[in-house]
This record gives sequence, C-alpha cells and structure tokens, in this order.
Amino acid sequence: MKKLILSLLCVSSLVLNAQEEEKGEFTLSGTVDVYGTTNFTEGSGTPGILIASPENANAFGLGSANTVFAYEKGKAGVVADLAFGPKADDANLAGAINQLYAYYNVNDKLTVTAGQFNTFLGYEVINPSANFNYTVSYLFNAGPFSHTGLKLDYAVSEDLSLMLAVTNGHAVTSADGNFTDATQFGAQVGYKGQYLNIIAGAIEAGGPRDWFFIDYTGGFDLTESFYVGINAAYANSGEADSGYQGVALYLQNTFSDKFALGLRPELFSLNGASEESVTAVTLTANTNLTSNLKLITDLRFDSSDDMIIEAFPNKTSTSTFTMAAVYSF
Repeated sequence: MKKLILSLLCVSSLVLNAQEEEKGEFTLSGTVDVYGTTNFTEGSGTPGILIASPENANAFGLGSANTVFAYEKGKAGVVADLAFGPKADDANLAGAINQLYAYYNVNDKLTVTAGQFNTFLGYEVINPSANFNYTVSYLFNAGPFSHTGLKLDYAVSEDLSLMLAVTNGHAVTSADGNFTDATQFGAQVGYKGQYLNIIAGAIEAGGPRDWFFIDYTGGFDLTESFYVGINAAYANSGEADSGYQGVALYLQNTFSDKFALGLRPELFSLNGASEESVTAVTLTANTNLTSNLKLITDLRFDSSDDMIIEAFPNKTSTSTFTMAAVYSF
C-alpha cells in the first residue's frame, strides 16, 4: 500500500509539473512618467527630454506610458514592449513598439534573440525608471536607441559575457525600406559589470557604410553608499566626414532607502566636418515616495561656445529645472 501511495504521489507530481510547463509564465510590467520643467533663459525648451523637439519641453508635459508583456515556456519566450507618448515617439522604430523580440535559450549559456531590441550601447536607456537622471545625456541622444535583427548572447562564466549581433542600420525604421541592405555588425564583451561595445556598418538606408562606434559603459561601488558610473564613446564615418565623441560620469550617493543624490558631468563634441562641443552638468535628486513611485528632480546647466545646446541653438549657456514623477509596476 505504501508503495502504491508513493507511486501515485510521484505520478501526480509529474502531471502537475507537466501542466506548469505547458502553461508557461506570463509577466506584465511597465512605467508611466510625467514632468514639469522650466528654464532660466529667454525662449522655450529643456535639453534632454524630447529628442526630436527639445524646444517643446516646457511647463508640464507627458513622458511616456510603457507596458511590457512577456511570456516564457520551456526554452523559448517572447517580449512585447509597447510605449506611447512624446518621449516614446522619439525613440520607437516601429509605431508604438519599443521592443518586440523572441528568444531561445539553446542551453544555460547561449541565448539567441531575434526582433527589435534596445541598444547595448551606452549607460542610459529609454525607460526613465531605469535611469538615475530624468533628462538624458548628449551621448544617449547621439547614439542608437534600438536595433532590429539577430543577436547571440553567451555567458562564458558568472563574470564574463560575450554578444554578437547583425542588424539593420539603427536609423532604419518601419517607415523605411532597407533596399540598399544597410547592415550593422555589433559585438560586446562584458566583465564584472564593465562593458566594451562595438558597432560597424551603415546607419541608414542609402548612407555611408563605414560608420564605426566604440563605447565603454561601466561603474564601481567606491563605498557602500557611493557609486561612480562611466560612459565614454567615439563614433566616426570617414565617408560622411562626421561623428562624435564624449564622456559622462555618474556620481551617485545613496543616503537612505528613500533618498539619493547624484551629479552627472558630461563633455560631448562633434568631429569631422563640424568640430563643436558642449558641456552639461546635471544635479539630480531621487526621492522614493513609495516602492512604485519616485520623484526625479534635475537641476541642469548646459554650456557651449559653439552654440550647439539642445533647444537653444543661439545661446552659449542655459539652466533648467525639471521635476518628474515616475511610476513603475
């Protein structure tokens, strides 16, 4: 009788496990952000909020509503990341789609991903809940936002990771036909939280194919409360006689579970036919009102003798103040 009971329990366990595997796992997450901003310069606008039209970021504004649907069953899964709003419109490649990809875990080390995914370059990301600052850097605005294609991620060990990618040019959107085979090749080496990223190829259909990007992103915990993040990047095309280079530091101190303060100094310059530069220093306070809702307050100063400040092409300096509410679920 005991053997029969044990056998029945084993069979029941196998059936339940099979049913759980058949169901798969569905998750839903997202963010919503809104802001208020003002500048202390004649004219309208705030650098680093709206990519395509920074002059429209003034007074109260909507950021984006971002919803991520993810489903995984066995070794495969899919992610549908939908984003709406003025900030999302600047970054999305295909309508309301921020990311849309399927992946397959070949084994516990190798993952194959196909579709549209956010870029592996840079320190900052599209989703404001994952950034310490609310206004973004010049490096973020200059670089790719997302890629459409194929990538392979390989975890060599707990500390070392490798990635290879082949994608469309990152400026090729769903409204464009990639008839000229504008292709990029990307690679990443990650070691203990430090990442070296490389992209080579075309940016847009019909454009030069000799673009080269190299980017370092990383950071270090100097103490239990003080963190230093780093982003340094260089991009150039000899055929286009254009490119950029820059570096940004992310100095952040966490005073408590509720409050953190950070400083982001940045130097950014254009190279090639245009050799112009801009500096930006952003002081940011992060206040966690609840586990889901936080306030991000930026006091930012931009300066450029070459007058290439976002939203202020005729000014050599501007100061702005922005407060944003970011809710995550």
